[in-house]
Amino acid sequence: QVQLVESGGGLVQPGGSLKLSCVASGSIFSWTAMGWYRQAPGKQRELVALITNDGGTTNYADSVKGRFTISRDNAKNTVYLQMNSLKPEDTAVYYCNSRGGRYDWGQGTQVTVSS
Repeated sequence: QVQLVESGGGLVQPGGSLKLSCVASGSIFSWTAMGWYRQAPGKQRELVALITNDGGTTNYADSVKGRFTISRDNAKNTVYLQMNSLKPEDTAVYYCNSRGGRYDWGQGTQVTVSS
């Protein structure tokens, strides 16, 4: 059973940056494509970034393309999301999970972009 623990969220002003981390338990991490998802109040959870198991390919939602960067360190069972040029509409709880969200969801980490 894979457990996911997200961290790194917080309150930031528009235009600011944050780096999120997600540590996954289990030896299968290095074989799994991973994604960052977010859920804003009153909205459905959406996929914002995806990275293949070897880190060779990444994909982004149009709303974050050019501002967010997903990366991973398989030796540390960790996936990251570097978020730059943050906007108020990026405010949400951010989660990591496999492609398709196959694992139990963690608690997520709150990101609030506000002046």
